[in-house]
Amino acid sequence: MKSEKQKMLDGELYVALDPELTAERTRTRLLLLELNNGREDEPEKRAAILQQLIPNAGSSLWLQPPFYCDYGSNIIVGDQVFFNFNCVVLDVTYVRIGSRTLFGPNVQIYTATHPVDPVTRASGVEFAKPITIGEDVWIGGSAIINPGVSIGDRTIIGAGSVVTKDIPADVFAAGNPCRVIRQLS
Repeated sequence: MKSEKQKMLDGELYVALDPELTAERTRTRLLLLELNNGREDEPEKRAAILQQLIPNAGSSLWLQPPFYCDYGSNIIVGDQVFFNFNCVVLDVTYVRIGSRTLFGPNVQIYTATHPVDPVTRASGVEFAKPITIGEDVWIGGSAIINPGVSIGDRTIIGAGSVVTKDIPADVFAAGNPCRVIRQLS
């Protein structure tokens, strides 16, 4: 029988208040408290916290505090990725981010979602859909990336956009809902 954690990672209905998941989120909150209250003149301490928080990160990850996530361990990050102030990653399942991707301030990435049926939703279960963001992507400030979305390499998402569907590579896309505006050369 699958654990609630395995159901969560597999995109199945799971109980978020499961003791194992609750303990993992508590551990993450404590690491985030250290990171967000840490000093920028202590790079070794910061690096150690980031290694514990996001163990699947490439080199030169920079999270401008404050930063928030559910687990951290479900975020898979390439090299030289930058998150500006106040970003949120609800990494209930996997969030894959390619190298050299930039996130403006207040970007929100949501893998977590809830059943549409009110009876099922009221039972307290939820589920998640993975998100993939390619290499050399720029996500403008206050953009929201919804569950299950993929964004192609070298794409730019305009500030304030709400990405509800996949966006291909090499385009500028913006709006609510986000749509392709033009091809990038």
